[in-house]
Amino acid sequence: MDTAHIVALLRESIFMIATLVVFLVYAMAKGRYALINLILALYLALLVSVEFPYYRQLSGSGEGSAVLKILVFLAFVVVGVVLMRRHIPGDDFEAAFHGLGKKLLLAALATILVMAFSFHALPVTEIIHPGTPIQALFAPSDRFFWWLAIPLGVLLFI
Repeated sequence: MDTAHIVALLRESIFMIATLVVFLVYAMAKGRYALINLILALYLALLVSVEFPYYRQLSGSGEGSAVLKILVFLAFVVVGVVLMRRHIPGDDFEAAFHGLGKKLLLAALATILVMAFSFHALPVTEIIHPGTPIQALFAPSDRFFWWLAIPLGVLLFI
């Protein structure tokens, strides 16, 4: 594998890498329990946003734009995080590099969820084209269940 091939692969995977970095920075800033709450909120937001009946009314025309659907999903994530924080508080203070391995694993789990949602539940791929290697991993519909189940299974052991 030459350097040009590695650079091309990284360029195509930039959406996934950026998502992982955002979640890792969030975990380092807020702690791993905050990221666990975020992961659970992602599941809740998926459940509610898939059946949300008011996209047409909010957009004013047609079926609703991709940006609107993503914004509604993010609103449900925020509500879910607040809800989880009230009922699953966890530690309030944790040093940024304390438990970095667990934080990295949790960031990877959240990234898996976002990637799976991007191809199956949210119109992210209409706005951002994640690249061929990412599509090969997350786009097949027969794998969606497993991409949803893997983070839950790993959370059992963390």
